[in-house]
Amino acid sequence: MTPEVEDALSTMAAVNNEFFYWMSIALMMLIHAGFLAYEMGASRSKNVLATAMKNLLAFATIVASFYFVGWFLYNAMPSGFIEMTDAAKAALPWSDNMGPNIDDPASGIFWGAFALFAATTGSIMSGAVLERIRTSAFLVLTVLVGSVVWIIGAAWGWHGAGWMLTKLGFHDVGAAGCVHMIAGFATLGILINLGPRIGRFLPDGTAVTIRPHNLPLTMVGLMLIFTGFFGFLMGCVIYSGSGYATIYATPTTLSAFAFNTLMGLAGGIIGAYLTSRGEPFWTISGGLAGVIAVASGMDLYHPALGFIIALGGGALVPYIGKLIEKFRIDDVVGAVAVHAGMGTYSVLMAGIFLSGYPNAEGFPPISLWGQLVGMVVFAALGFIPAYLVSLGLKKAKILRIPAAVEEQGLDLSEVPATPYPEGIPVTVMPLNGSKPMVGTMEVK
Repeated sequence: MTPEVEDALSTMAAVNNEFFYWMSIALMMLIHAGFLAYEMGASRSKNVLATAMKNLLAFATIVASFYFVGWFLYNAMPSGFIEMTDAAKAALPWSDNMGPNIDDPASGIFWGAFALFAATTGSIMSGAVLERIRTSAFLVLTVLVGSVVWIIGAAWGWHGAGWMLTKLGFHDVGAAGCVHMIAGFATLGILINLGPRIGRFLPDGTAVTIRPHNLPLTMVGLMLIFTGFFGFLMGCVIYSGSGYATIYATPTTLSAFAFNTLMGLAGGIIGAYLTSRGEPFWTISGGLAGVIAVASGMDLYHPALGFIIALGGGALVPYIGKLIEKFRIDDVVGAVAVHAGMGTYSVLMAGIFLSGYPNAEGFPPISLWGQLVGMVVFAALGFIPAYLVSLGLKKAKILRIPAAVEEQGLDLSEVPATPYPEGIPVTVMPLNGSKPMVGTMEVK
């Protein structure tokens, strides 16, 4: 092979590598289109535009703060503490690598993929707190989750040199723990301090169903999220031009991810359909639950095993949602059940079914003990900071909107526009003399 041909092949491999992650960013944008539709549909018509604006602001503030802070934390904290390694210095916002440096065309692509992961964690939280959180408090919390908390967990348990991998053999290839579990437990901490929407529970604790104004829109939103998940999972592999490896540098194939993503999606939908008795929102949320359920070990599971794990995860999700409801926690979109619940389940299943499987050379094998320690670390890392910061905002009386504003709707007070200029949809208008619907099957 001539030097010219070798140079041409090397250039082509580099371009393909960059294009691979470029497309992962584009596909992950569909996750945020999905969250936008999903949360607008889940809210009541009086809060639709305020919900949309919070989604847009969450995306924008996380991407910006991730550039200035988050990418540095990921590269500086694999050992558990901040270290000014060469990689950390290269991730500082004033570094040549963090700009249009023609000698380093890849850094922006990798940063962009991780920035979209970060924005996903903030969006996971945003749906749960709908209809009663102040915009300012929401932005503080979404930056905390999206640009600080989750990326520290990723540095510890997802980075190829993270201490959870090197010391424990921790395995979370599809980020069920460091993205979904951390964001889900952070959401739980925030919800405890935020409190339920007005009218969500009767004085005796009985749950009152607050129906979404557009359930079909929420289902379309979830389908967009499913599509965007293929971009999310593209970012969970390393593509070198000559093959694929996991984030832990172990060999893998896109076929492994395709098999288990689709089987996880199918198993989760079927499981949730059976245990929710066909309730539409829980059924389609089961698809998301199923993909998360297999995410930690999807590089190694046989597709039939992935389907069984996802079937069990999807079946569990409605029960987790009902359990959370019994504690008078108002999670509008079921973020805690789907993300915290299934993230925990996914990390645990990898410990059970992959125990003893070898990791990259020099690292301990996957073990149930390592996965259990990882579960505890991620749960605490998500819950404690979010709980403490939201508690501080609550004490300062800037966490929640006034009751009068909540009752009239955020669109009237926060947004200089109206979503339905020709009138409020009939489906959300109360009938004179009607009683509130009481039950446990609130749209999650």
